[in-house]
Amino acid sequence: MSNGTSANLTRRGLLATGGALGLGVALTACGGGSEDGGPDASASAKASGPWTFRDDRGTTVKLDEVPTRIVAFTGVAAALYDYGIEVEGVFGPTRTKDGKADVQAGDMDVSKLTVFGNKYDQFNVEQYAAFQPQVLISTTFDDAGTLWYVPETSKDKIAKLAPSVAVSVYDRQLTQPLQRMLELAKSLGADVTSKKITDAKKRFEDASARLRAAAKARPDIKVMAGSASQDLFYVSGTNLSVDLEYFKALGVNFVEPPESAKKATGGWFESLSWENVDKYGADIIMMDDRSSTIQPADITEGTWKELPAVKAGQVISRSPEPILSYDKCVPMVENLAKAIENAKKVS
Repeated sequence: MSNGTSANLTRRGLLATGGALGLGVALTACGGGSEDGGPDASASAKASGPWTFRDDRGTTVKLDEVPTRIVAFTGVAAALYDYGIEVEGVFGPTRTKDGKADVQAGDMDVSKLTVFGNKYDQFNVEQYAAFQPQVLISTTFDDAGTLWYVPETSKDKIAKLAPSVAVSVYDRQLTQPLQRMLELAKSLGADVTSKKITDAKKRFEDASARLRAAAKARPDIKVMAGSASQDLFYVSGTNLSVDLEYFKALGVNFVEPPESAKKATGGWFESLSWENVDKYGADIIMMDDRSSTIQPADITEGTWKELPAVKAGQVISRSPEPILSYDKCVPMVENLAKAIENAKKVS
């Protein structure tokens, strides 16, 4: 599905194929698991007995035992991995075209994963059934509880094979889904009192304090969240996105497209032609780093290269789909804080 056909896509399709910068957290890969690079080996062994979890749809899942045959959206599996819970089956962007780990796979060894669908709207139901899953876990980007990357055409078949759990990343600040993912990991056996996890949470809190201070000291610095496709440039609004809502609450000054311009995408973002990419002035541009989008170094449009923030080298990465572990969210907060601290006023 080409990004260039975005005008004909549903909102879910736009979100998945790179048009929805309004989604989630900026991600820069950073450490993971224990000191040897893997998760805490003892985590899963600590969970036993009946399992109950009430998810963000208000759905309570009850099983006779703590699930070990877990299938999860790749980004969710990556977050659980950071908490010591290894998920064997995944769906969503996992491997790039050259077989390497997608940015959303975090620190997982993708060669060891069973992938039921690597792209949007692909999900091998027969393979999933043979896997005999005990639970499916994903995020939801709407208030209806739609499971992210579970295809509409096969969702009913998938639902019959195992119960599902959803963590909402819709219209809330980053700290809420982070806490919910931690609670989910704990229910699955993670030792959330371990030094590794408490240290990561403390680093996240310190980074947030740094960003708040930077935003307060540089209120004139304007930040734009963008995403690139072949035909269009997308400018995200801060509403609905877990990272942008959080950054805005910390005082960051964002470019905010009018609601009328975001109406066609359900309030997420405004679509601009490359000729109009200079519609908004910005000192810093945060660019979608997902593999489904064009990365800044590969943008050939002359209008992009003439933007003051681009010419000043003030472009940083952002991942609109979060890996919801404190460890993975620290660098994105720190990167924005550093960018604001060091930015030249160019808009």
